[in-house]
Amino acid sequence: MTEYGRGPGSEPWHPEDPLYGDQGWGGQQSAHGQNQYGGQQQSYPHDPYAQQQPQAQDPYAQQQYQQQPGYGVQQDPYAQQPQQPQYDNGGWGTGQQPAAMPYDAQPAADPYGGGQSGYGETQDYYGTPEAYPPPQPPGRREAAPQQAPTQTPDWDPEVQPEETHPFFTGTDARDDNGDDRDEDYDDDPRESRRGSRGGNERRGKGKKKNRSGCACLVVSLILVGGLGGVSYFGYSYWKDNYGAAPDYEGSGSGSVEVEIPKGAFGYDIGNILKKQGVVKSVDAFVAAQGENPKGKSIQAGVYLLHEKMSAAEAVKMMVDPKSQNLLVIPEGFRNVAVYEMVDKKLGLKKGTTQGIAKSDASDLGLPDWASDNKDIKDPLEGFLYPAAYPVTKETKPEAILKKMVERSNEEYKKLDLEGTAKKYKLDGPWQVLTVASLVQAEGLTHDDFRKMAEVVYNRLKPDNIATNRKLQFDSAFNYLKGQSKIKISSNEILTNPDPYNTYYHAGLPPGPISNPGDEALRATLSPTGDGWMYFISLDGKKTQFTKTAAEHEKLNKKFKEKHGLE
Repeated sequence: MTEYGRGPGSEPWHPEDPLYGDQGWGGQQSAHGQNQYGGQQQSYPHDPYAQQQPQAQDPYAQQQYQQQPGYGVQQDPYAQQPQQPQYDNGGWGTGQQPAAMPYDAQPAADPYGGGQSGYGETQDYYGTPEAYPPPQPPGRREAAPQQAPTQTPDWDPEVQPEETHPFFTGTDARDDNGDDRDEDYDDDPRESRRGSRGGNERRGKGKKKNRSGCACLVVSLILVGGLGGVSYFGYSYWKDNYGAAPDYEGSGSGSVEVEIPKGAFGYDIGNILKKQGVVKSVDAFVAAQGENPKGKSIQAGVYLLHEKMSAAEAVKMMVDPKSQNLLVIPEGFRNVAVYEMVDKKLGLKKGTTQGIAKSDASDLGLPDWASDNKDIKDPLEGFLYPAAYPVTKETKPEAILKKMVERSNEEYKKLDLEGTAKKYKLDGPWQVLTVASLVQAEGLTHDDFRKMAEVVYNRLKPDNIATNRKLQFDSAFNYLKGQSKIKISSNEILTNPDPYNTYYHAGLPPGPISNPGDEALRATLSPTGDGWMYFISLDGKKTQFTKTAAEHEKLNKKFKEKHGLE
């Protein structure tokens, strides 16, 4: 115990101690054990650790040392040295040579009831001015061991005592009797200072080196183990966050059909590929996608890949359109052409998809504004949106048709079809879609689309006397005939009464004649305003637009001469 750890002990260290006299209790107290520095060794019946009758007695009162069975009489060797502190049977001396040991002193009252202890009556030595203050109350003291030490006290008030706490000395906190004793809670400073508890000081000196060495070894092992654990977790963290992700090598083998849904990004695609056994880890794929310049261009679709591919090879194949198992619908294709493509892609008999489209049209998700005019040749025309659709071996025709209609609805919702219809005096979104299909069929470039849309709107005007509101589009006649001809005789085109023949009937055809793409749709919503009324393509590659009938007739004459038409 150091001075900083000193608790409220039973007696001060020395009469010069600054805590001398500050006891906080005015009564007398019985000791926990026996006289520590007297000549006799005996067990008191009031000791809580002793196996005797629990009769209380004042331990610091002078006792009569008479010869009794089992106890020998010894003389206190320190009583004859006048110049040194004296140790009487009650504790520290006053430093003065007593005239004689007070064996015949007057009896003192028993502090716990006035009874006699059985060893003779004693005088109260706390009643004189030069006496030491009484001990602390029983509740503040700790029981002392049963056997008192007999070695010579070596305490010197001028010398700083050697630290004896087990934490610093490496000694065990157990005394010779096996009692656990924590020095931090020892009330008696003399015991901790003088090492008087069962030879604890001698044991500490004899084993201090070995105990310290063991303690150092244990601490070293703990430090090494801790460093090892930190290193392991540090390496794991580095590997997880900065190390190369697990990956296969090579281009793999076999064939795996993988479908990537719309809206999937790097980690989503990586998870799908990992589950399908294509790549070994998601992180490897994401890293490879970032390293490939075209990696971010991976689109939704079905890809034909290999098992256990390196992530780099997987990305390389996915950015190559040849690896995709897609049904690509070009812009401007008519439905009959789309049906044939689906049959071929799914390995179905020719006409299978067209028959399903005719019978299940009402169940494929058409919008409410779709027309139910009896003259419409195909209610799905204009709703098989041109795009790339992933298909697998298990894909059914109705499923792929439904996907196309859903895609059309999504794209048309992005456009103000209703507002455009009102602006150009059309009968709702259905007729706007019909205009877009005509624009898509007749136009060749983006610039053509906007001019072509203006031609349609100008010819539909009520005051159009140049064509009398007739569109006169060859594309509409070819649609009703199921053909794509440039050479159409005037007699044939002017006499066919089919509702889709815009040479015969004024206004728009009953419905769309193709599946327009995004450019044609947006051009329909935003046509030019230059007054274009006519158009013609002499070579089928370039469209020429004119505003007057005279300009158009010159170009038309050249066209007939070139193609041998009358």
